[in-house]
Amino acid sequence: MKTSWPIRLVRALFFAFSVFIGMAIAVGLQEEAWVGAVSGAAFMGVLVALDITLARFTLRDFSHATLGLAVGLFSAWLITRVGVFQLTYFQNHAEGGTLQNIVEICIYGTLAFFGVTFALRSDRDQFAFLIPYVRFRRDGSEGEPMLLDTNMIIDGRLPGVFATGFLSGTVVVPRFVLDELQHLSESAEPTKMMRGKRGLELMGKLRVMPGMSVSIHDDATGSADAKLDTRLVTLARELNARLITNDENLVNVARLRGITVLSLHELAGALHPELSVGDELRLPLTKPGKDKHQAVGYLPDGTMIVVNNAAPHIGQTVDVVVSGTLPTSAGRLIFAEIKAAA
Repeated sequence: MKTSWPIRLVRALFFAFSVFIGMAIAVGLQEEAWVGAVSGAAFMGVLVALDITLARFTLRDFSHATLGLAVGLFSAWLITRVGVFQLTYFQNHAEGGTLQNIVEICIYGTLAFFGVTFALRSDRDQFAFLIPYVRFRRDGSEGEPMLLDTNMIIDGRLPGVFATGFLSGTVVVPRFVLDELQHLSESAEPTKMMRGKRGLELMGKLRVMPGMSVSIHDDATGSADAKLDTRLVTLARELNARLITNDENLVNVARLRGITVLSLHELAGALHPELSVGDELRLPLTKPGKDKHQAVGYLPDGTMIVVNNAAPHIGQTVDVVVSGTLPTSAGRLIFAEIKAAA
């Protein structure tokens, strides 16, 4: 993993500081200064080695582990205060004090270990149960983040949807989704290449939109071998995020996992006007219908309306009255008549 220059700078500064402190301690103990310098450098070398080993350990993991450690140590403290060491066995044993210390160390070590491991395996919902106010403050102030999948970015409608102000919160794009877009943009197939470039262009538009907060999430905990949908669902659950997608299979799987899913297909369907017999509207007639006397017009959302006896009015905008509806496999087919002059 490539190390960023701020990390290298911090390591260099702390290395110099460690060498200086080592030399100061050595001089204070009347030892050679070089001994302290070597000791300080060795100490910092161990810290750098640990830092490299824990490179995939995030601040979120550290906070979880810290809280788990605190819970484990507090539980151990409670156990050691219930009077177990006041039993006759410990009081009359020749090495009672030593034995008590050993048992206490084992109790503290065991519960501290399990506290850390349990906390690292826990998600945000379980921490919200332990500290409910933390979740209340986060949800109330900034809202749950929105996680985007590849198809939703390529879809192209997101900038317009966000511009309306109906959706708010931080938009999170996983690094592996960006990698997939880049892979598509470099594909030898023209169709895939155009889709990938379009997705990257739309990401650029989202990042510069006023009021938008777009962040790239480096998924350090997910398996690179897992399927993209599986990684998206796992990450959405980990971040307690809303998943924005139009993939029906992904929608079903995510909802089974208890994840809030926002589907533009479902939104568009919910926004279709509920026209009933007798409703009046103005409709531009754009082309002939199936029968010679019919003309066809479309509502702004794409709903098709067939107007009887309107063939002479093709190319005009006329007032029509809904006369009936017919359910089809592609949706509702609406029939209308030209409104009679008053």
